Amino acid sequence: MQKINTRKLVESAMLIAVGTVLSMLKFDMPMGGGVTLCSMLPLILLSHRYGWKWGLVSAFVYSVLQLVLGLDNVRYATGFGMAMAIVLLDYIVAYTVIGLSGIFDKAVKDRRAAVAVGIAVTFVLRFVCHFITGVWIWDAMWPNEYGMTSVIYSIAYNGSYMLGELVLTEIVAMLIYKPLGKYFRGEDLAK
Repeated sequence: MQKINTRKLVESAMLIAVGTVLSMLKFDMPMGGGVTLCSMLPLILLSHRYGWKWGLVSAFVYSVLQLVLGLDNVRYATGFGMAMAIVLLDYIVAYTVIGLSGIFDKAVKDRRAAVAVGIAVTFVLRFVCHFITGVWIWDAMWPNEYGMTSVIYSIAYNGSYMLGELVLTEIVAMLIYKPLGKYFRGEDLAK
């Protein structure tokens, strides 16, 4: 049992580190934000390999790292409530929900399809978090220069990079599923 726990911790630490490095490699979008090089795919792998509960724990750790890396964004808050909303909705909740991806393993019979559904649903949940802060926080501080309503602007801004992130992650996940199927299914790789 100790060997399994040690392996789980080491794999998780490595994949969280890989995801963090990948989050720094991004393609900037015209309206802002950026599409990373599948930075959340390691969290998806962990959630399917070890289950959604462990996925949530791993994604929470990742979210804290993203918060530390993006701490400059919190300084724009004009009050404590606004700062907490940015911390929770743009970082902690937004990234932690990715860990729920593995919850679809039992609900969807085909494991590959479960991965695809998990990515789609959790990325939409992440988008919702960013959408809320886009309307509630960021538009209040910096009204958009395009003359759009805050709702439309938040959809366009956050949707532009989140859609790209979702599509890229889905494609890469489906391409690597066959060679890494045992890993996604939580099977021992040594066999």
